[in-house]
Amino acid sequence: MTFPADSLHRTRIKICGITRVEDALAAAEAGADAIGLVFYPKSPRCVTLSQAASIARALPPFVSTVALFVNAAQDTVRDVIDAVRPAMLQFHGDETPAACALAGHPYLRAARMRPGLDLLDFKARYADAKALLLDAYVEAYGGGGEVFDWSLIPKSANFPIVLSGGLHASNVGRAIAQVRPWAVDVSSGVELAKGVKDASAIRSFVAAVRDADAAAQG
Repeated sequence: MTFPADSLHRTRIKICGITRVEDALAAAEAGADAIGLVFYPKSPRCVTLSQAASIARALPPFVSTVALFVNAAQDTVRDVIDAVRPAMLQFHGDETPAACALAGHPYLRAARMRPGLDLLDFKARYADAKALLLDAYVEAYGGGGEVFDWSLIPKSANFPIVLSGGLHASNVGRAIAQVRPWAVDVSSGVELAKGVKDASAIRSFVAAVRDADAAAQG
């Protein structure tokens, strides 16, 4: 779902790939709405159930957790739900609509953007997804920190969009001005190293989002 430039919409912010309690708290203190916890073993940002539960327990109220999976077994998904109690799941692989719905939990569905993808048809197939998270198409699953062509997003998209892919403090303002998404998602753009966040970069990113919202409202 995109919003007109003069709307009062506040762009929500998700800081993904959190692996440490201190980074989760830095995100919350900066004003993030949600953090992402990765449960994909091939990712350098993957966390164990114990790590994830500790991070989730440390969060202050009104900051949500999102659990990210890539073609995970249903038992794995259920174990994460039981141990971490995430507000939302995020499916970033080849999961079918039936597989996404099987957990009975609210979810985001990632769409790996490239020419030829019919995003409206994709959303129709994942009709019960709370939003589509749009990321750049790369060979590796789970995101590659690359920007995709934002003009690939149909102007007629009438569902919530979470914009991801290569965002950082220097380009998120342009992204919001062009796309006007429901939310933005950042991981590598606020890192010192893979899985290690930079509190200053998180603050700069959040400030850039708020500046972009203020500019859009005129």
